Amino acid sequence: MKAVILVGGPHVGTRFRPLSLEVPKPLFPIAGSPMIHHIIETCTKLKEISEILLLGTYPVATMAKFVKEMQEEYNITIRYLQEYTPLGTAGGLYHFRDQIQRGNPSAFFVFNCDVCCEFPVVEMRKFHLETTKGEQFVILGTQANETQALSYGCIAENPDTHEVLHYVEKPETFISNVINAGVFLFTSKVFNLLAQVFENTMETATGTRLRHTDAMDLGTDLLRGLGGTGQLYVYQMKGFWCQVKNAGSALYANNLYLSQYRTLHPTLLACNTQGGPRIIGDVMIHPSAQIHPSAVLGPNVYVGMNVVIRAGARVREAIILDRAEIKDHCCILHSIIGWDCILGAWSRIEGYPSNLNPNDPLAHLSTESLFNDDGRLNPSITVIGEGVIVHPELMVLNSIVLPHKDLTANVKNQIIL
Repeated sequence: MKAVILVGGPHVGTRFRPLSLEVPKPLFPIAGSPMIHHIIETCTKLKEISEILLLGTYPVATMAKFVKEMQEEYNITIRYLQEYTPLGTAGGLYHFRDQIQRGNPSAFFVFNCDVCCEFPVVEMRKFHLETTKGEQFVILGTQANETQALSYGCIAENPDTHEVLHYVEKPETFISNVINAGVFLFTSKVFNLLAQVFENTMETATGTRLRHTDAMDLGTDLLRGLGGTGQLYVYQMKGFWCQVKNAGSALYANNLYLSQYRTLHPTLLACNTQGGPRIIGDVMIHPSAQIHPSAVLGPNVYVGMNVVIRAGARVREAIILDRAEIKDHCCILHSIIGWDCILGAWSRIEGYPSNLNPNDPLAHLSTESLFNDDGRLNPSITVIGEGVIVHPELMVLNSIVLPHKDLTANVKNQIIL
């Protein structure tokens, strides 16, 4: 078996800025590891997977260091294949079909790299073999409420056989509360179907089409036509799930992975020790970070490499990236602090909490646009870009600050360009 991870490129993920201005979105650290690292770690749990392929449009040099580190850590073959142009979620699979089929794998997983969940790959493979004898395709599904389901690919299934009867990408009216969770299990037969889609796309392409004719989408070009054909089945997962589309969802994913560490990697979480800072809930601290004993951290905090947190600081629901300095009595709530930032003494950095509706068990984190209908900034977490200096005793509230700014006044509900 193989695994394919769709990493996209700089042309997508624009809602993730300014965090993706300095590092590719798939390499942004969530709970101490690059976003894509969590998927690779999951793939190594299924011993059948012998090779992992990363598909995207980032330059090879951008991904080379990370690929080398992952190969050394997990002792598995990992290769990055650069698309010559953005090919969509299915176009890259078809373009690199020879690479994927090399070695004649029995099946292969496909992951959208912006998905955050428990990745039940072992369970999906078992379901694949038991339900379809390993011959058909499986899509991972999760549940959403009726309103949010309209923002995803919706799946209508046979409750007895779990065959997908109908698939609609972002329907205008409610179809089902089972949605596409962004993980797929295909066999090589999928390339015959993609070949048909490719031929149809070439025939209908015109000079006015905005997308390249080689580009294809899994949802609209492939999955939509598989409903009711007996070729596609859905495995519904249990547990947490979210898409990392913007900074607010990155912070939420950070919280989810930290909670998962309690059982998977408990040694990575900080605990209260004599002479150390006060720890509340799930907190991960890089060993090189320097934190004053009077500081209070948590819950849901990640502190990166060579971060300095001074006396009396309070950090909650936050990601503090490498080499940032948090000076005396600074307060950080619901925020992401970029690399090499300096936050002055008694400053307050605060965002709007990214929480789910506790009364709706099917609710997912909203990925609404940056601005509302009135053109004003929607309430969200505060993001401080790389190298920003915030002077003492200032407040930055519900704002986005682009890299290398020098803040000398309070900021509220603004984007500082």
